[in-house]
Amino acid sequence: MSTVFKALSDPTRRKVLQLLQAGPIGAGELADMFEVSKPTMSAHFAVLVNAGLIEAEKQGRNVTYRLKLSVLEEALLAFAQTFGLQVTRPESGLPEVESKQEKS
Repeated sequence: MSTVFKALSDPTRRKVLQLLQAGPIGAGELADMFEVSKPTMSAHFAVLVNAGLIEAEKQGRNVTYRLKLSVLEEALLAFAQTFGLQVTRPESGLPEVESKQEKS
């Protein structure tokens, strides 16, 4: 889990995750959205892949990245629970949050 939080600690990597919410994006196109070098972006992609937050699909020389929501959801649920929030998933798929104080 610490690998996930390390990956989420960088604003560039968080922006990559935001962009991938819209759907898969090619590595070159995604890298062009940032004002850093392509090797730097490759390092960011590697951290996100290693954390399990995104997956890479390679077709020939092209790499496409896509968001893996299940890993992100688990990390966020664990994070919420460290603050005493009991998070459950209703049938709608959106989390319901209930603090321990509300139970009292």
